Amino acid sequence: MNRAGPVLVATRSAGKLRELAGILAEAGMTGVSLLDAGIEESADENAIECHETFEENALAKARYFARLTGLPAISDDSGLCVNALGGAPGVRSKRYSGRSDLTGQALDDANNAKLIGELSGIDERSASYVCAAAYADEVLERVELGETCGAITESPQGNEGFGYDPYFRSAELGVTFGEASTRDKQRVSHRGRAFRALLESL
Repeated sequence: MNRAGPVLVATRSAGKLRELAGILAEAGMTGVSLLDAGIEESADENAIECHETFEENALAKARYFARLTGLPAISDDSGLCVNALGGAPGVRSKRYSGRSDLTGQALDDANNAKLIGELSGIDERSASYVCAAAYADEVLERVELGETCGAITESPQGNEGFGYDPYFRSAELGVTFGEASTRDKQRVSHRGRAFRALLESL
């Protein structure tokens, strides 16, 4: 892997791009977004995350965009695993609500509404965020996992982060990821841990 060259960050999520920019900078690397690379969103992308594990989905995305562009690509698949729900939403975290007509904050709101509805009346709310970070280029593929533990709050707290963050109280930070600063979240988050392990392995 050539650390001097740019690495394509294969995500359409503005939140993930913000988090990964700092992690890549720490490693002395430069990330290029799909938008900056001129890659228009296509319907084919919706079919990439069709696997049953975070690792398979992350690697499928990295492979797809590396082949599409010829650039080395990093990607992730991550999700919230709630113990009382048998590990759900898991790999279906982004699609948990079933609202394929929604995107961005509207989709986050729908997913969170379903999560809180499913946990209604349940006191045991322990959960973990899991991330698989993947790298792919013409000759090398690698995947690393990261995890962070916490619990689901009954109401949203904080306006930072994205996805389920306002409802996920970090056991290490003592606040939700919606309340934590980007720097603190990166330090303990599943995504930060997975990508630091990935970059170290490369």
